[in-house]
Amino acid sequence: MSAHAAILPILIPFAAALLQLAGGGLSFQRRIGLAAALLGIIAAAWLVQLADGGAMLVYALGGWTAPFGIVLAVDRLAAAMSLLTALLAGAALLYATAGFDNRGRHFHPLFQLQIMGIQGAFLTGDLFNLFVFFEVMLLASYALLAHGGGLARTRAGLAYVVLNLAGSALFLIALGLLYGTLGTLNLADVALRLQTLEHNIALARLAGALLIAVFTLKAALLPLSFWLPHAYAAAGAPVAALFVIMTKVGIVAILRVQAVAFAPAAAMADLLAGWLVPLALATVLFAALGALAATRLRYFAAWLVLASAGTLLVAPAHAQADITAAALYYLFQSTFIGAAFFLLAELIAERRGNVADAIKPGPAFHAPWLALGFFLAAISAAGLPPFSGFLGKLMLLSVLREAVAGPAIWAVLLTAGFLIMAALARAGSRLFWRRKPDMLPPVTPAIAWQRSAAVLLLVAAGPLLALFARPVADYASRAAAQLHAPGAYINGVLGTDKHSITRETRP
Repeated sequence: MSAHAAILPILIPFAAALLQLAGGGLSFQRRIGLAAALLGIIAAAWLVQLADGGAMLVYALGGWTAPFGIVLAVDRLAAAMSLLTALLAGAALLYATAGFDNRGRHFHPLFQLQIMGIQGAFLTGDLFNLFVFFEVMLLASYALLAHGGGLARTRAGLAYVVLNLAGSALFLIALGLLYGTLGTLNLADVALRLQTLEHNIALARLAGALLIAVFTLKAALLPLSFWLPHAYAAAGAPVAALFVIMTKVGIVAILRVQAVAFAPAAAMADLLAGWLVPLALATVLFAALGALAATRLRYFAAWLVLASAGTLLVAPAHAQADITAAALYYLFQSTFIGAAFFLLAELIAERRGNVADAIKPGPAFHAPWLALGFFLAAISAAGLPPFSGFLGKLMLLSVLREAVAGPAIWAVLLTAGFLIMAALARAGSRLFWRRKPDMLPPVTPAIAWQRSAAVLLLVAAGPLLALFARPVADYASRAAAQLHAPGAYINGVLGTDKHSITRETRP
């Protein structure tokens, strides 16, 4: 059974979507969705256990081996991202089953297809199938973004669709150039051929640059990040919570392509040099200023997602395992906390009447657990001790201290952290402490247990990742070391001993 473990995180949501489309009412779809979410978490956890043995898990669909067939390649990084996706999707789906899912048609099948696309993007070992899973993920996200209707969602959805269609066109052009130059799109085979490439180097570099441009669009790097705050803030809370991991798909794609294929090849090693770090730092500052200027909590949550994406994009420019390991720990905690803010924003808005989630004084409402959840999430987001946000940022700053751009990275990350902390303090005081006594809160029903449980699970990630920081950080270190040893990846996927021509990764 372990031979088929690699495909389970993709197969489970796909089968669930088919069952939900086949028939049954909303109650049936909810049960199928929650069962699939639980099975997906179990399958991803099993995948982590198998991958942590150190060997690559390679699944050749139809028995067609690489580089000719479609393969899934699972190392520690892919397995960890699969588990992160399953946990986040489970919490978001649980929240949605409290009533959000009945605001439009086909929410549950679309949600499962979204999970399938994200999981496939993390697990595939082939660049063309990465494109396929990107499209599955994006097509589902277009419909999910519009779920529930409204002019704001329609406007945000149109901009989101147009920009991502342009990205998809660039992706196809890059794949065509790469295949025309190298004759393959299997990532391991691409890595081998780049290392021995003597002709058409300019075309290969152009294809690589276009690929990176597409991935940075998905990761919302400046100047390609203006779409994110509007799109994420317009989406429904559980949809926005799941969308948090979509920027991570682009970041992990950059990390993997850079570490496996580009860094060991002399012709491609400098492809990210000189421009990625400045743009990443500009993204962090842009997001921090956006958070400080945000007038609504859901926009504030979107700016936090962008700030974390900019912080993480510093890592691929440094092809070093210790920097990647610190970035992975930061990625885990920032994903959960960013998603928690979107759910908290909706629950708070419902209890403030016409003021909704506007960051200004409103009516008094009694919900101490919401205030506590906001406080715990804010501590993690601001990077204050003792929670995981502080540990993740400390790890990153520590390993980047000796980098060429180390002083600039320190200055920007610390400045952005201060701005975000000030924005969180302002938001918290206006939402929970500064009240307008002449305004009466609306009569709202008790918060459904599904919504409470989902928020609790996501907020708890801050203290839990701090409590288990050592095993999580150790796993991240092992994942990073494996990622930066491309010979093992190539041998595992192609099934041949070809590591002897793999150059050592450049620092």
